[in-house]
Amino acid sequence: MIMRVFQVTVHDDKIDEFRSFFLDTAIPLTRGQPGCLSLTAGVPRPETPNLFCMVMVWENLDAMKAFVGEDWQNPHIHPDEAEMVRARTITHYEMAA
Repeated sequence: MIMRVFQVTVHDDKIDEFRSFFLDTAIPLTRGQPGCLSLTAGVPRPETPNLFCMVMVWENLDAMKAFVGEDWQNPHIHPDEAEMVRARTITHYEMAA
């Protein structure tokens, strides 16, 4: 199993717009993918008002690649969110026993 940790920093004037996209589109879309075993999402706290996070656990690399593509080592950005995003990071881990 693969843990995929995605963090995104949004532009100051796009926080509310991104929050709606994140909650209403990105989370349901990702949760509905075959092979996505779990998804935990985080929204900003006062000390980090622009930072959102999504932690996904995928059954295997093939399942994850079916959703994010062959370029799986880079952040997968939905076209609807591209203009809202200032920076993004992606990190992968093997699940600990």
